[in-house]
Amino acid sequence: MTRAQQIGVIIGLAIVAVLTLLRASDPQLLRSIRDVTFDEYQRVSPRPFEELPVRVIDIDEASLREFGQWPWPRDRLAMLVDRLSGMGAAAIAFDILFAEPDRLSPRTVVGTVPGIDPALLSQLPDNDEIFADSVADKPVVLGFGLTNEGTYRPSVKAGFAFTGESPVGAPPHFNAATPLRPRLEANAAGIGHISLNPGSSSSVVRAVPLFLTDGEQLYPNLALEALRVAQGVSTYVLAGAPDAAGVMTSVKTGDFVVPVTAAGELWLYVSPDHADRYVSARHVLAQNGASTEVSAAINGSIVFVGTSAAGLQDIRVTALGENVPGVSLHAQTVEQILNGRYLSRPDWADGLEIFAIAVLGGLLVILTTFVSPAVALFCGLAITALAVVASWLCFSYAGLLFDPLAPIISGSVTHFAATSFRILVIDRERREVRRAFGQYLSPSLLYRIEHTRDALRLGGDDRELTVMFVDVRHFTEISERLPPTAVVGFLNTLLDALSRHVVANEGTLDKFIGDSIMAFWNAPVDVADHETKAVRAALAMRETLAELNAADAFGFGKDQPVGIGIGIHTGIACVGNMGAEARFNYSAVGDAVNVAARIESSCKEVGFDILISEDTARLQPGAALLEAGTIGLKGKTSRTRLFAVVGDERVRQSAEFNELRQLHNQLTEAFRSRSPDTRRIVSAIRLKTKMITPGLAEFYRRISRRADHFRDEPISEEARPAG
Repeated sequence: MTRAQQIGVIIGLAIVAVLTLLRASDPQLLRSIRDVTFDEYQRVSPRPFEELPVRVIDIDEASLREFGQWPWPRDRLAMLVDRLSGMGAAAIAFDILFAEPDRLSPRTVVGTVPGIDPALLSQLPDNDEIFADSVADKPVVLGFGLTNEGTYRPSVKAGFAFTGESPVGAPPHFNAATPLRPRLEANAAGIGHISLNPGSSSSVVRAVPLFLTDGEQLYPNLALEALRVAQGVSTYVLAGAPDAAGVMTSVKTGDFVVPVTAAGELWLYVSPDHADRYVSARHVLAQNGASTEVSAAINGSIVFVGTSAAGLQDIRVTALGENVPGVSLHAQTVEQILNGRYLSRPDWADGLEIFAIAVLGGLLVILTTFVSPAVALFCGLAITALAVVASWLCFSYAGLLFDPLAPIISGSVTHFAATSFRILVIDRERREVRRAFGQYLSPSLLYRIEHTRDALRLGGDDRELTVMFVDVRHFTEISERLPPTAVVGFLNTLLDALSRHVVANEGTLDKFIGDSIMAFWNAPVDVADHETKAVRAALAMRETLAELNAADAFGFGKDQPVGIGIGIHTGIACVGNMGAEARFNYSAVGDAVNVAARIESSCKEVGFDILISEDTARLQPGAALLEAGTIGLKGKTSRTRLFAVVGDERVRQSAEFNELRQLHNQLTEAFRSRSPDTRRIVSAIRLKTKMITPGLAEFYRRISRRADHFRDEPISEEARPAG
């Protein structure tokens, strides 16, 4: 074992130890990732909705429209209880708080009038008394909420029996509860808390606490209490750990044994929200009585009374990502218990996952150091696939929740770290070469240097290139009003943003010349459709510059936008390594390069930001092009026909551009024939340009002064570019 390998193993195992300890501490980030993983399992395979004797009496928008805004007077709730009881409801659970007197009660309303005789007042009906009388001797379960004020504790209607050590300290603690009206509390058959995820920072309800504790007494939740009342049983049997207090393993109520977490929570295995779960309250309170279908749905069912009305703000998020009424989660809790399909995370799951991190990490360190990173990667991928499949099968067939991601992420980090160390130590020379030459050469050329023998020799080859020149407009004026450091910062911001599009479109950055960029396509390696990719890069530069100006990225103010000119030409050039043996540059020279540079200079005269030669335009089936005339370029004996690049294929196919192109063709014909209609056509064109691109306004403002540029021979249909 070499010294480098020894150091690699030590560093790798140290990273594994850190990751193992990190997983053992189980920070919030890992818990969140684990929760999201289990959510995805449920989304792939949710609990199917089944017709079970559980219903939600929904105080929905339609009910509020029919009976008025919430809260309703409690004599109406009394009527609701009477009707549900008359239909044979096994239990009636209210996901509603009754902490304050009914402000709509006649006795309360009249009592606020000054001078009312107390004797008369006592004869008026009291809605709270009516509701309490209705609740008496019926299977009604009332809910209570949690508060940080006061010391009120609700009555507990059930008894408790324990096996093992006492689990009283296991559930979430609460300080005080919202008080119930005394007579309602006394007459209710059951009382349960309505909190779905107390103390949780997540908006997603994944587990429901079946009990709360004040340290001395346990308080069941609404769903569990409704199930107890429906069965007519009086006691919960709680199983605790045989050798540790404050731990809960299961709850038995009547015929049902419910597995729970150590804190007495039930993992919710939710089904998609389903309309058949709900019965609108207005159908129960219908003036002529409920229909036969409604009565059949209620008979023998455990019903939960709550609201789906958005304005009453009882909307929760499930593991499926659905926004559902909170009352439906109480109903789903009972459905899950009746269905018997549970989710559970064994006590030893954390230990297994921690062990997997240590073993997998150690194995990857050994393989990466002594075999090869490729073999380690293959083994890691195989173990990853095995972990994911095993976790999914445990969920699908046994409802067991094992987290595959913590070992996978830890293994990936370990493999990455070990591979990185190997590259740093074993491949140091090659990395140094890449770092040195990478400052000067494009990625494609660097690849060629690494894989081609004699690639660093001087010389060049003639080949067809598409050459681009980009220049900043009014750079001299910008330089005069800025200090040198600010000019450098401006150029770095602009040239970095623009040059990215050359690389992204498979081009080669040749050089930066002050405020200009030279780039070319189709060298050092062949690039398919290089003419099209150069034009795409130019359009992307235009869009990026517009975004920079809109965001005032240069700090000049939005009223002083920066402009650029882009010239593109396709032709034969000599490309290769040029310079001296000690220092050279990969570049291109030749007439094609000179033409592209002159085309970029012509952008100022034409008044448009992107111009391309006819040789480039012929191969642009997807670009929106307009003829810009034939212009005499410096150093050229003949004039060169140019085209303005208006936009991409989306613009070319638009109705606005097609109308503009027809008018433009009319205008060029008018120039050639010296027709007096040119002013009229230009005026018509200007109305169209704003809908396509603002840059066309200056193009057409100058076009009349360039009429002689269009008086050469017209373009034949065969030679006319597709754009």
